[in-house]
Amino acid sequence: MSTEGGTKAVVAALLANLGIAVAKFVAFLFTRSSSMLAESIHSVADSSNQALLLLGQRNASQPADEEHPFGYGRSRYIAGFLVGIVLFSVGGLFSVYEGVEKLRHPHELESGVVAIVVLAIAIVLEGFSFRTAIRESRHSKGTGSWWQFIRESRSPELPVVLLEDLAALCGLLFALAGVGLTLLLDEPLWDAAGTLAIGILLLAVAVIVALETYGMLVGEAATPQTVEAIRWALSSAPAVTTVIHMRTLHLGPDELLVAAKIGLDPDLTTAQVAAAINEAEALLRAAVPTARRVYLEPDMPRGEVAQPVPPAAAESA
Repeated sequence: MSTEGGTKAVVAALLANLGIAVAKFVAFLFTRSSSMLAESIHSVADSSNQALLLLGQRNASQPADEEHPFGYGRSRYIAGFLVGIVLFSVGGLFSVYEGVEKLRHPHELESGVVAIVVLAIAIVLEGFSFRTAIRESRHSKGTGSWWQFIRESRSPELPVVLLEDLAALCGLLFALAGVGLTLLLDEPLWDAAGTLAIGILLLAVAVIVALETYGMLVGEAATPQTVEAIRWALSSAPAVTTVIHMRTLHLGPDELLVAAKIGLDPDLTTAQVAAAINEAEALLRAAVPTARRVYLEPDMPRGEVAQPVPPAAAESA
């Protein structure tokens, strides 16, 4: 997934949420609706989340230095994890608290028509942001499901924006239902119920976001497809007889560390071994451009741990 596509989706979401937050706060001042207040806080939290994601991208673009020899790529993972915390605390917990309070102490809804108009506008703006995130994500999703994309993506921005926008649209529908039923039935408890539903939804999304980005922050390997591409690239080098052992680690969404032991012909000279390693590394980088840090070690196969060269690769060699 390209950083450019993620940035476009994040900026679209930020602009939409800033406009939505202002509209919702104005509507809350007119209506005193707890659902509108919960949705206002939700939009403010979302706006701060997008700012965090943009800051993470900016920090990740710094070049590697002596203190951080592997670069700053994980700044994007840190930002994604903080998004989950903000959604959980500022968005989810506040909405649940507000919903429970309004269930205990119902408040009459004022100017409900204003709330409905603002919610309708917010749904349109949020839909625009969600559509942008879907369009930018299609380039990387492939043929898998959207849930697979969220689980397997090694870039945090688009999955986070997708989940945020989906939660925002569902939250707006909950708020619209709460306000609408309150006006229709003259029962303010429906507004409180809408607020509580928004809070529970945000808590669920926050947990998913935090768990997914936490895994990347701790350190995740390349996807199985990428691992297979690396193995085939190494195996296709003429002098490589086996891929004995290999480990991969994402230093950032677009930066992969690859460390491998490869079996070489024992009759090669030192110069030939160096040339063989350089050739295998070149083939690997060509096949997987995100493999920025590559460490190959020549070794002798030890029977059961060796991964023999696939027949097709051996024939092509």
